[in-house]
Amino acid sequence: MPSVPELESVLRGASLRVTRPRVAVLHAVHEHPHADTSSLIDAVRGELGAVAPQTVYDVLDALTSAGLVRRIHLRGSVARYESRVADNHHHVVCRSCGAIADVDCAVGEAPCLHPSEDHGFVIDEAEVVYWGTCPACAATHSSS
Repeated sequence: MPSVPELESVLRGASLRVTRPRVAVLHAVHEHPHADTSSLIDAVRGELGAVAPQTVYDVLDALTSAGLVRRIHLRGSVARYESRVADNHHHVVCRSCGAIADVDCAVGEAPCLHPSEDHGFVIDEAEVVYWGTCPACAATHSSS
């Protein structure tokens, strides 16, 4: 987990002004990977006290636009945010409890970036989501 000075440096490196809400939101995204906006608002309020939800939304938009966080959209779920942005990784999601984990590309360097047909698009990212049952939910279902 990056320290506050490291987070401030990251913001400056992205040409973003360093503010308490930006540092707090970036810290919350690092602390709570795959969190939804509501959870991030709660985390930021725990750190800063009163903060308007719109402030968190605005900061998330700025951080996403600057490439410091990634917004992920999973079927049937609200937008979630993560700080792992430097690679083309994927996610595995539990159908039962909604737990989410990162999954590295299976073979080589970003193999999913080479579709069978690109229709003239310049592909720079691929989203693959694996769905299943997490170990905790599988154990609960098998003992029932």
